[in-house]
Amino acid sequence: GELYIGGVGLARGYLNLPELTKKAFIDNPFSTEDDVLKGYTRLYKTGDLCRYLEDGNIEYVGRSDFQVKIRGFRVELGEVEDKLSRIEGIKQSCVIIKKGQSQAYLVGYYVQANDSDLTTDKIRVQLETFLPEYMVPSHLVRIESLPLTVNGKLDRSALPDHHHSSVRSYVKPVSETQKRLCRIWENV
Repeated sequence: GELYIGGVGLARGYLNLPELTKKAFIDNPFSTEDDVLKGYTRLYKTGDLCRYLEDGNIEYVGRSDFQVKIRGFRVELGEVEDKLSRIEGIKQSCVIIKKGQSQAYLVGYYVQANDSDLTTDKIRVQLETFLPEYMVPSHLVRIESLPLTVNGKLDRSALPDHHHSSVRSYVKPVSETQKRLCRIWENV
């Protein structure tokens, strides 16, 4: 089931976001009289799906929403998809998380309008104006259409492999400082 937390360290809510606070913080139906006296009357919906193990420990299973963690930051995939879809020339988009050798990263898939001259570099520049660096997908993949299930819902598991798309074009060092830095990195 979904993990809820409460107690001494629980925050009062999200700063200046009353609607989000109302959705995520609920009254604790298990509060004892002692909890009420101490002010521990609320629970936080973490969005984490967990299960009890036989030894009493709790095992993390996944998320109940599309929130993921990238390099220690919580990222709502829907927010990244929204920004990607708002770019002129993009009809539809989807963002997923992939596990790399050392860390997780985002892959953005998009369906481009036929008359659009967008490139991945142009898309990336626009995303960087709206999103922090850790939320910009590492890979952007153009596809003809989003794969759907028989029920007409997005089939994330049927998205094509992204390994053939480049993250950025290589740009040679121009200045003497850039050339020196490249030599240093080569040695490292």
